[in-house]
Amino acid sequence: MADAKLKVIATELITKVRTSVTIDWTLRESARAEIRVIVKRILNKFGCPPDLQEEAVKTVLMQAELLCADWAVA
Repeated sequence: MADAKLKVIATELITKVRTSVTIDWTLRESARAEIRVIVKRILNKFGCPPDLQEEAVKTVLMQAELLCADWAVA
């Protein structure tokens, strides 16, 4: 993928995941599942191959966990 396309994907991922994060999202499987669905939809929208999506979703969730202390809202 081109760098410009990756920037657009990253921006959309950050926006959508940030609005979906709640205080206990790392503990509740249903909240994590909702975020996985959001990430997969965005990846599909931009043509990410299905065989690469699972690893991309894991990476996004891992990065979100590292940053979530600043994102979580009540």
